[in-house]
Amino acid sequence: MKFLVLTLISNGPDPVTGRTPTPHERFRRVVDHAVLAEELGFDGFAVGERHERPFFSSAPPVVLSHIAARTERIRLFTGVTTLSLLDPVRAFEDYSTLDNLSDGRLELIIGKGNGAAQKELFHVTTEDQWDRNREGYELFRRLWREDRVTWEGSYRPSLHEAETWPRPLQQPIRVWHGSATSRESVELAAQFGDPLFSANVTNPIEPYAELVRYYRERWAEHGHDPADALVGAGSADFHVARTSQEAYAAFAPQFDSRLRLQERFGIPVVFPTLEDFVARSSALVGSPQQVIEKVLRYHEGLGHEVVHLHADGDGLTPEQHRASLELFQEEVAPALRAAIPSRPLAAPIPFHGPVSTPAAVPV
Repeated sequence: MKFLVLTLISNGPDPVTGRTPTPHERFRRVVDHAVLAEELGFDGFAVGERHERPFFSSAPPVVLSHIAARTERIRLFTGVTTLSLLDPVRAFEDYSTLDNLSDGRLELIIGKGNGAAQKELFHVTTEDQWDRNREGYELFRRLWREDRVTWEGSYRPSLHEAETWPRPLQQPIRVWHGSATSRESVELAAQFGDPLFSANVTNPIEPYAELVRYYRERWAEHGHDPADALVGAGSADFHVARTSQEAYAAFAPQFDSRLRLQERFGIPVVFPTLEDFVARSSALVGSPQQVIEKVLRYHEGLGHEVVHLHADGDGLTPEQHRASLELFQEEVAPALRAAIPSRPLAAPIPFHGPVSTPAAVPV
């Protein structure tokens, strides 16, 4: 199994101190966490994309480019790139640039995004977001693979023998499709033979497991080898400590803050208590053995090879945050890597001067 650390760069009052970081402080913490994730041996670091309060993740290629400059080996994920909101040409330019700057460490997770601000800021609605996502991906995919593109669609001006620069380092790049509760992303992933990343965050496991089953069915119906299907999955939150009592006590302020945010923004409360949240959600909170057992139980329903840890460290001191991630890598990760075989993420491409032939990304 492979492990990513994910941030959506949410920003609000610290659950313990009540102090809200400045944007500068919050971004510095994100970069520091990415550096720590590489130091501790995590496989990837993911930055989400949101365009509304309380998130600062409106420009993931900018954040990931800075992380690329501070790291050497860790894979850089988007989580997700909201292609329904973006001009595919501009998205290609941003991410092709990042791919070169990071020595080919980029992996994209795309999706249509969510949130009320999309309609106001981008004039993207629930009626057209899926069509925009599909069209955007089909064009983005061609731009990445072809030197010249002639194309016509519904949501941006047509292209005739268009060249896009810079050309990417990875050819092709692996693109995951982020899926929450709708089948459109699942169908797109299966059609193109791409991996699926299940959100696996807001609800109990059942709806996510159903979508993964549907993905595998559609994968086979599109003529792909069932053995090649690749699935990743999220986690609702994370904190591991030597005992469950220690983990719950340290995580409780963060859970209380989550409930207050849900009430403030009118988000339905699915897990009303900390005990219910730990028991029925995908949150990885508890002792090392508890976390191992939970991931193995979820793997029975999802068959996933990659999991992200939503580990922003809110409500924790830097020392507590580091200790939690260290304990995960010392006791949890080795057990799960041994129990759940996984295919490799692509390795960084060594830089030896001008690159004439980009390396392929193994699937």
